[in-house]
Amino acid sequence: MSVWLYPLEVNFGPLMPHNVWEIIIGVIVAAGVWFAFAKFISPNFEKMYQERAAQIEGGIELAEKAQGEVEALRTQYKEQLASAGGEANAIRDAARIDAAAIVENARRQADAEAARIVEQARTQIEAERAATSAELRGEVGSLATQLASKIVGEALEDDARARRTVDQFLGQLANEPQKGE
Repeated sequence: MSVWLYPLEVNFGPLMPHNVWEIIIGVIVAAGVWFAFAKFISPNFEKMYQERAAQIEGGIELAEKAQGEVEALRTQYKEQLASAGGEANAIRDAARIDAAAIVENARRQADAEAARIVEQARTQIEAERAATSAELRGEVGSLATQLASKIVGEALEDDARARRTVDQFLGQLANEPQKGE
């Protein structure tokens, strides 16, 4: 054989075909496998790839939609939080006003109660003064009558006369200016 047909001599070892029909059958089988793969297996893989790609894209769309809803809810939450803060401030202000009104009302009631107690004390003092004055009048009258009877030397046992004398004496005492005025 000539050199141009076998420019390089390659030793394929046990893989070296013994006849040309083995090569032809190998090529036909390889072409059949390739055809079967291209016709039946590859479209199934492609279909499965498309389905998964659609699921992933759908999942991404759902995730983006959910993210948008989350952002809307977050914005709504922040608005509600700000609104609640405003309401809390309004409630606090109203509570301060109510507390001031309650304190003022209690102060007025305490002042009224104090005024009532003072008036009651004045009335009681006035009653005690009147009772003490009447008792003193009686005692002073009695003492004055005894003194007058000793000085005058006549008995002033007559009640009407003694009472007139005591009243005159006390009237003179009441009309005289008191010391320290």
